[in-house]
Amino acid sequence: METTKNKKIASYVIQGVVALMFLMGAINNLMQTEMAIIGATTMGYQETSVFSMGVVLLAATILYLFPKTIVLGAAFLTAWLGGAVATHLINEDPMINFIFPIIFGILIWVSIWLRSEKLRDVFPIN
Repeated sequence: METTKNKKIASYVIQGVVALMFLMGAINNLMQTEMAIIGATTMGYQETSVFSMGVVLLAATILYLFPKTIVLGAAFLTAWLGGAVATHLINEDPMINFIFPIIFGILIWVSIWLRSEKLRDVFPIN
């Protein structure tokens, strides 16, 4: 099945939205904004880890933005989101808090699936 122009456009739009959300989170952590610090410490993380988390998230997002490293970036971002789900479960947060990371994880891979014949061969969803 050939990748159509509409699939590619949809893929880039999804990738852009997802990347923008992660970049905003990474920048908040790197700048150590009050929102980032309160969010992290409320979830049980040390204030001193906020900057490091921003570096990791920024690196993963940058990898996700480039075609040659998109799968590696997607894997790292998926791992990041798995940590987010686990954190929300451990803190007994409402279901909506851990559903969003799952949705973002799905969107990461959908954005790649839409334009990658190799990934569509592995996951032939029609």
